[in-house]
Amino acid sequence: MGHLVMVESWVGAMSALLPRAVREAGHRFSFVTRDVQHYLRSNPGPGPHPLLAADNVLAAETNDVESLVAHVGKLHRALRFDGVVSSCDYYLPAVAVLAQRLGWAGPSPEAVERACRKDLARVALKGVPGPDFAVVHGWDEAVTAARGIGFPLVVKPVDLCAGMFVRVVHNETELGDAVRALAGFPVNARQQVRNPAVLLEELLVGPEVSVETVTVDGRTTVVGVTDKSVVGAPWFVESGHMFPAALSEAEYTAVTEVAVAAIEALGLDRVVGHTEVKLTATGPKIVEVNPRPAGNRITELVRRTTGVDLPMLHVRLALGETPEIAATPTGARSAAVGFLLPTRRGVVAEINGVDALAAADVVEWAVKPAGHTAGDPTSNNAYLGHVMVVDRAGPGARARVEELVAGLTVRYAG
Repeated sequence: MGHLVMVESWVGAMSALLPRAVREAGHRFSFVTRDVQHYLRSNPGPGPHPLLAADNVLAAETNDVESLVAHVGKLHRALRFDGVVSSCDYYLPAVAVLAQRLGWAGPSPEAVERACRKDLARVALKGVPGPDFAVVHGWDEAVTAARGIGFPLVVKPVDLCAGMFVRVVHNETELGDAVRALAGFPVNARQQVRNPAVLLEELLVGPEVSVETVTVDGRTTVVGVTDKSVVGAPWFVESGHMFPAALSEAEYTAVTEVAVAAIEALGLDRVVGHTEVKLTATGPKIVEVNPRPAGNRITELVRRTTGVDLPMLHVRLALGETPEIAATPTGARSAAVGFLLPTRRGVVAEINGVDALAAADVVEWAVKPAGHTAGDPTSNNAYLGHVMVVDRAGPGARARVEELVAGLTVRYAG
């Protein structure tokens, strides 16, 4: 039985899926956080928070890498860890440094930093199909670069997640609004000071998919491709996913080849990867590479259709194992998840239509309770609920979940 130290986590699905994977793999974990209240405020379900069911819940300053290395090193002498893991992008670079310094298995810290920083990733991926881009500091650079790329273009922070502050702009006025909004958000939700650089990218037009992979000892195995619904222009909000994506053989080959090339270009190894790709008129182009299992319950779609448990593989890689990656029959031909988005900011009085979610093909659902304060629907952080279905006959899961989510309505207080 291995003992992992888990450094922070997302507060969504992975805050339950990763602890579950550790336990079901026959291992145990201790949880290290700088703010336990962050998780108590965001419990993903009834009962005790899965992260706080760890063998030990330990306080540490996780935002300072050197302090964290020294502290975990002391804990290691007393508790004897066998590896380190996280699901949260904001701590993946620190986890890679911890693994290297304390002699545990893990990817190169430099490679993880490149993948997690969108500006560094774009530079490293220059040889892989992607958008024209520029990294800018300040308004004068932004205007010059925008004129060179051409409108419309996409404005991105280099160090945020879940689509936060990512938007399309069509002119210099909208560009100014986007740049000022980023400048007004200097510290992220984990109290980390943000990098002020801004990434400008050519707008890629076409359907978006993600490639789910496992890379071990320089060899990347493609587990499959997930499709994605994106809504909320000028924002990029993910409203649903289906696995496997309905692609032709040629599309599947092209998409997976460019994803594998991107992983290699970044120098990633011993990682479960989630690579987002746009299917443009001139071929697939990289959106970003995430060196961790997919969020938004995509890993559950994969598990329910292939039997491949990506969070568990994430755990096993952190423990230095070289796991087998093989699909097994599950009886499901496709699985999909759909997300309920608010129509506006406000306090939720009731979410109607949940009676229909008792259907046999619905395998999971949840909605926010009365009293929840809905934010603006501008990022993946705004969800008011989700529904997951499986189709045992064919690729009908997407249509079915969209029907069910469309039947949910939000009544606001006042």
